[in-house]
Amino acid sequence: MMKMNHDACSRSTAEFGRVAVLMGGYSAERDISLVTGRAVYDALLRKGVDAHMVDTGTDAYHRLIDGNYDRAFIALHGRGGEDGLIQGALEIMKIPYTGSGVLGSALTMDKTRTKWLWISQGLPTPEFIELIDEHALAHVGTEIGFPVMIKPVNEGSSCGASKVNDETELHQAWLLARKYDRRVMAERWIEGIEYTASIINDSLLPLIRLETPREFYDYQAKYLADTTRYICPCGLPPEQEALIGKEILKAYKLVAAGGWGRVDFFMDSGNRMWLIEVNTVPGMTSHSLVPMAAQQAGIGFDDLVMMILDTSIHETPSHREAVL
Repeated sequence: MMKMNHDACSRSTAEFGRVAVLMGGYSAERDISLVTGRAVYDALLRKGVDAHMVDTGTDAYHRLIDGNYDRAFIALHGRGGEDGLIQGALEIMKIPYTGSGVLGSALTMDKTRTKWLWISQGLPTPEFIELIDEHALAHVGTEIGFPVMIKPVNEGSSCGASKVNDETELHQAWLLARKYDRRVMAERWIEGIEYTASIINDSLLPLIRLETPREFYDYQAKYLADTTRYICPCGLPPEQEALIGKEILKAYKLVAAGGWGRVDFFMDSGNRMWLIEVNTVPGMTSHSLVPMAAQQAGIGFDDLVMMILDTSIHETPSHREAVL
C-alpha cells in the first residue's frame, strides 16, 4: 500500500505555474464534473496554486489557448474528458496535464476493448457480449445467462446501466443504455462483494468495500444516497489484499492507464476476483472513493489534489503509454 509522497506538497507552487482546472464538459456526467472541478479548484487555491476554472462545454480549445495556461488539471468525467479527446488536444497545444495519456484514456473508456485486452492476458473479467443491434438480444440468455448487467460501452457513473434478471426486462434495459451510447454490452452478473482500488503514481491506496441496499452500486448509490456504506479498511486479510493489489496494478498498467485512477472489481462467493472497469478521472466529490482511500492512508484532500497535479510534471507524454 501507498506511503505518503511529500514531493508534491513540498514543491513550490510557482513550479506549477498557471493551472487550468478543466471541468463540466458535455457528457452525461457534466454535473458531477462541475462538483469535482470546484472541489479541486478550491483545494488548489488553499495550497496557493494559481488555479482557474475552465468549463470545456463550449469552445474549450480557444479558451485554453487564450488563457496561456502552463498545465491542466483534468476534472472531466466521461466523453470529451476521459476518452482521450481533451488529452489529444492538450498534447497538440503542448500543455502538460494530469492522469492518463491519449491511449490509456481512450482504451479504458471503451469497456469491451479493455476487457478484450484483459482476457488476452489471462486476467479475470466477467463474460460479455456486445449488443450490436436489437437482434443480438436473443443471444444474451444462451451465451451469458441471467442475470446480466446491461450498460453503455462508453459511459461512466453507471449512467444507463441496469441489472436484468430475465428476457422480459432485456429490451427496456437495452433501450435505456442506447440513450447514452449506440454501443451497448451485456456482462455476466457477479454475485458477490464490490470493491474499488485507487491508484496514484503506480502505488495502491487502501481498498474500499462498497455496500448498498440498492440492487447495485448505481448513480443514485454513488452520488445521492446516504445509505451507501464505504468500508475501509476493507476487511480482507492483508496478504490477500496484497495479492489482489498486484493483479490490480497489472490490469491498470496493461490498459496504459497512468498518473492516477481507480479499478473496480468484485469478489464472488468463491473468493475469486473479477475485474470490471478502470476509471482514469475518478470523482473528487463528498461521496467519492479516491479521497476516502487517501484519507485512510493519511493523505488529506488538499494534499491528494497536489499529488494528482504533480502527475502533470512526472507523467510526460513520452512516458504515458504502456509498453505491452
